[in-house]
Amino acid sequence: MIKANVLIGHFKWKKKIKNPNDYFKNKLRKISKISSFKKKKQEFSILLTNNKEMKSLNYKFRKKNIPTDVLSFPLKNKNYIGDIAISFEIINKRSKKTNFFLELDKMWIHGYFHLIGYDHKKFNDYKKMLKKEKEVLKYFHKPN
Repeated sequence: MIKANVLIGHFKWKKKIKNPNDYFKNKLRKISKISSFKKKKQEFSILLTNNKEMKSLNYKFRKKNIPTDVLSFPLKNKNYIGDIAISFEIINKRSKKTNFFLELDKMWIHGYFHLIGYDHKKFNDYKKMLKKEKEVLKYFHKPN
């Protein structure tokens, strides 16, 4: 089973997602049904925060003095695979053109793939990662 510890670092998240723990528990239950994720025993944390905190984290760990949408901090410690931080303002702004939950799912899935070893430094790696992300997103957001 894949488990996420959800931390609310900014109050606006609670206005969009009534129960963030249930939201991610539901998504992770679904992802566990995809063949390549079955029998995974993993745990990670998701910090739902704001641009101010993201800017601080981005500077501290990447020396970039700007906010960003998602940050991943992989950690290989038995079953604990790391941490993800996501910015409310960036997700909310992008969702004006699409859907808040689709944008949120794109970001945490992207962060999750970084935690399990994917990256996009090379174009071929980018294509592989994007293909896997789209597979999961399609599973979550199937047209009715």
